[in-house]
Amino acid sequence: MIRQEKMRSALTMLGIVIGVAAVLAMLAIGEGAKRIVMQEFEKFGGHFMVRRNPWIWRGDRVFPNRSGEHLKYEDVLAIEAECPAVESVVPSVSSEILAQTGGGASKWTEYNGVNSHFPIGMQWHIKQGRFFSKDEFNNRRKVCLLGLEVATELYGDQNPIGKEIKLSMQGGRPDRFLILGVMAERGTSLQYGFSWDDVVFIPLTTAQDRFKGKHYVNYINVRAIDADSVEKAAEEVKAVLRKRHRNRDNFFDISFATAAVQELDKISRIIKIMLSSIAGFSLFVGSVGIMNMMLVSVNQRTREIGIRRAIGAKRGDIFFQFLIEAVVMCGIGGLLGISLGIGIGYGCSHIAVKIVKVIPHWPVVISLEWMAVSVSISAFIGIVFGLYPAVRASQISPIEALRTE
Repeated sequence: MIRQEKMRSALTMLGIVIGVAAVLAMLAIGEGAKRIVMQEFEKFGGHFMVRRNPWIWRGDRVFPNRSGEHLKYEDVLAIEAECPAVESVVPSVSSEILAQTGGGASKWTEYNGVNSHFPIGMQWHIKQGRFFSKDEFNNRRKVCLLGLEVATELYGDQNPIGKEIKLSMQGGRPDRFLILGVMAERGTSLQYGFSWDDVVFIPLTTAQDRFKGKHYVNYINVRAIDADSVEKAAEEVKAVLRKRHRNRDNFFDISFATAAVQELDKISRIIKIMLSSIAGFSLFVGSVGIMNMMLVSVNQRTREIGIRRAIGAKRGDIFFQFLIEAVVMCGIGGLLGISLGIGIGYGCSHIAVKIVKVIPHWPVVISLEWMAVSVSISAFIGIVFGLYPAVRASQISPIEALRTE
């Protein structure tokens, strides 16, 4: 019947195809978006970040933070010593800086003053060379590592390790720094829009002496021992900072990187519910079409049924013949829907990259589990909505069927 009525069969399966394709395509894009956010979360390295709060709320009014309290490197050491739920602590100071090579190449970039635990705490690999040691950090050595973008722009294909680079603030005197290595590619921050690779990393102590002039820390990036210990680690950090800063806890602020992931999970659930509703409606329409076609097929093939019964076919044979036809039709619709859904997923991925220009690649996550579920649902629809036509076909009287013209 499917081969004899190709156009009718194709139109009947269209609802199944669209429903399955919609589910797979949107799940592929949605899971890809979740993967992008998880990659963004991994770029920040830590689970939460502590910074000096620029504003203080008093009642329903906000005022500039004019307190004399600032985050310092001694706070970092205290957190490391007194917070058992904390795995690593990475302080940082940063500002814009001019980088110049001995060959005359230069570019404005950003320096980031950090401690020697930075690669481990931020889970950031080194492409070439090595990171500065604890001894170089403690002795305020003028050493640095280049982000991949800085290294490429200033040195091209040359190996910059062992060379000197001049770093200077705007209007300031340049200092010569020895290049120890090049960091691995990190990509662009979706949240803030800056490139993680357009940075020069130097010891925090050197940055404080040479560029800042104050022993303050802008940010403290904290990583808990595991994801379940994040809240406990945050409470321990708060307790340490209160103790060290006269029980004042309004001068600093804690922002959780996991909050974005949790929000994404909520949005993802809402999207899945909406998509399931749309896909369910499409599948229902397709299911009704399957039943309608099978009923029409029963009426058109009444004489065929009578002949088969006359030569020995049992009711069960007729029943399974029509039921299998319905299941096969839905199964083919499911397989076509999977192919279409994968194609739509990659097409939407390409469009998303064009719209969100900071993302070089939008991953399409094709789930084998959901593909299997889609085919199973299609087969189930074939069984449920093909059952009544099959029963009706099996109950036709052979004598009445043979009288049909």
